[in-house]
Amino acid sequence: MGARAVVPRTWLRWRGLVCGLRLASARRSPFVLDAVRHLVLNRSPMVTPGVCARFPYTLGRSIMEGEVRRRLRLGFIGGGLNSAVGRAHAVASQMDGRWELVAGAFSTHGDVNRQTGTTWGVDPARVYESGTELLDKESGRLDAVVVLTPTPQHEEQVSALLSAGYDVISEKSLAGTSQAALDLYEFASAQQKFLAVIYNYSGYPMIRELRARIGNGELGRVLAVHVEMPSEWYVRRDAEGRPIQPQEWRQHDGAIPMLSLDLGTHAHHLVSFILRTEPLELVATQAHHGAVGTVTDYASCLARYPDAVDVNMWFGKCALGTRNGLRLRVYGELAAAEWMQMNPEEMRFSDARGDIRVVDRASPGTLVASLPRYERFKVGHPSGFLEAFANLYWDLADSVRDFREDGRFSSEYVCGARQAADGLRMMEAIALSAATRGWCEVGHE
Repeated sequence: MGARAVVPRTWLRWRGLVCGLRLASARRSPFVLDAVRHLVLNRSPMVTPGVCARFPYTLGRSIMEGEVRRRLRLGFIGGGLNSAVGRAHAVASQMDGRWELVAGAFSTHGDVNRQTGTTWGVDPARVYESGTELLDKESGRLDAVVVLTPTPQHEEQVSALLSAGYDVISEKSLAGTSQAALDLYEFASAQQKFLAVIYNYSGYPMIRELRARIGNGELGRVLAVHVEMPSEWYVRRDAEGRPIQPQEWRQHDGAIPMLSLDLGTHAHHLVSFILRTEPLELVATQAHHGAVGTVTDYASCLARYPDAVDVNMWFGKCALGTRNGLRLRVYGELAAAEWMQMNPEEMRFSDARGDIRVVDRASPGTLVASLPRYERFKVGHPSGFLEAFANLYWDLADSVRDFREDGRFSSEYVCGARQAADGLRMMEAIALSAATRGWCEVGHE
């Protein structure tokens, strides 16, 4: 009987780490990821370039680039299970293991609040009855708080959080007027606190690809942009023929119509995101067609941007047959591009030679969309809205860390309060133009 081979413990540990990395890369198991993070954060000698090189575009690369760190601790104000956006934020923020939802005041309805915390695995002791209670008891325990309450409450809640020393991420719209948004920007700066605003459609890889291609001149001089975001919800009826009514807070307009705060700022952000500039002047129309009170539910404008770029913008909630018809078209001297949210993994690209082709994350010459961070699974298995949301939360995590180190952040993908104010200023100009039936300048500081 031969002698039994003795396997060194270090070899076994190394093999265990490799298997753990493979399992984590393939399944993204939170348990395994946490175990690997422990080895990384404790600077285990087993975590070497040789080990991580076995995983060239998933967890191994993240480890060697220092991206596997302590998960940032996140709190929510609003965003309960009965809200429109809460579940999307809860899933997207934690998809890549960069954030952990650990506290919240999710709803003013006690049963919904508790059920939300239970569903999302939040310690019941850190589920609070109000935002004020969270603010008082979570001081120093959170890396950021996300404001997910109805739009009219954002300004007050963001201000209160900044006053209490929290870094803040707000759902759009940051405020109801451009001046209020600028006031929040200045207050956050004075408090030396992080403040960013969620505009998640810019998280789609193909939107980022389009921005990069415009930036490197592939489309030539941009002549025109068309952006539209129609939906049907203010003219739809239920099975009994009754008008479908939205939340009560959506049924009232302020200085800027709720439609513009809800959809218009998204349209503005997408155009400014890809062009990297702001509108100069515009002429617009607004109307009410649906069954929801007297609120504006239709808006259209022609805006002139620097370098003689004309932008046609249409958004509304009275377009039957359209659930969310977000569509973006860019026409340049050398090429044109078209992207639709209902098919977000592809961009239709046309050039001056008459060649028309479809570009996706696997296409040759891709500048941004094929980066490893967007490869949660191989091309051909579509990514969508939640993954785009998660891409933005990835950038927010980087930005919060940068802000903690340098007192500023420079991500090209994260919208700050000053940029959010630019969008509100455009919406104010749209309202003024519609009222005066004429061209209006869009001032920017």
